[in-house]
Amino acid sequence: MSVFTRVDTDQLQTFLKQFDCGDLVEHRGIAAGIENTNYFVTTTGGRYVLTLFENHGAEELPFFLDLMAYLAEHAIPTAHPVATRDHTYLTELNQRPAALVQRLSGASLDRPTPEACAEIGRTLARFHLVSADFPEYREPDRDLAWAEGVARALHETAHADELALLDDELAFQRGETRKGLPRGAIHADLFRDNALFENGQLTGIIDLYYACTDAFAYDLAVTVNDWCVDAAGESLPAERDALLAAYLAERPFTAAEQDAWPGLLRAAALRFWVSRMQDQYFPRAAEMTYIKDPTPFRRILEAHRAAGTGTGDWIIDNRSREAAS
Repeated sequence: MSVFTRVDTDQLQTFLKQFDCGDLVEHRGIAAGIENTNYFVTTTGGRYVLTLFENHGAEELPFFLDLMAYLAEHAIPTAHPVATRDHTYLTELNQRPAALVQRLSGASLDRPTPEACAEIGRTLARFHLVSADFPEYREPDRDLAWAEGVARALHETAHADELALLDDELAFQRGETRKGLPRGAIHADLFRDNALFENGQLTGIIDLYYACTDAFAYDLAVTVNDWCVDAAGESLPAERDALLAAYLAERPFTAAEQDAWPGLLRAAALRFWVSRMQDQYFPRAAEMTYIKDPTPFRRILEAHRAAGTGTGDWIIDNRSREAAS
């Protein structure tokens, strides 16, 4: 979330007339994140988040908004989009596609406990069980082809050691496949700053604007790589074990997912390392934004590469313990 496109009071008051949500009280930009323009909006009718989409065309946005509504209506704690008086979720503001969604209570956790990790693992499994029946489809936009395209641009600017690791990991990922893995709509970006907690309880999963159709185990790998590491990218075993145990209790892995798991952890780390290098070397102008350090995800990737197939041992052990109990 960022502010790339400024919205003034008069513009927002006119925009809100499309909705049955009351009169504008205040609004303020949200600096966190890097993709879209976001504002907190308070009206006499409630609290909302306004998003102006900077990188998605209007034709692809119904997938995100419909998925958010679908999940919320199936007891997954997500922000339900607000429909206009014409019964549509998507509209326009300042020549940008725009949507208004409910603002959920709570705040993100900088240092999640094992209990919080268990809660996010359990909820992500239920998300996947529900989203398996979501009828719409969207190709991933941060896939291997995307990473290869960014890598070509980075070859003009990045350091030699970064490029050596990047090229080697891309070569490895070309030999991996997700065919045969259970799949459906995934969040694809369920980091700590995209989950809200209040009094120790998960109140919401937010920012589904990377959601796509892909392997559920890959979505889990994305989540583990953020929730179960420290600020330097070092693994936190207690948090990891809690998250995976809670997830697997709701949706156990297939044998194919177990085999693919080490490579998926690497793929998830590669994606965010490449994304953050892209932002670092090719920053976009914005009124309010910040660039996230790519170094922790490089360390996560290097740790998974060093562990090799050993990164799958925990799940094997856990399934064996559950089978014996």
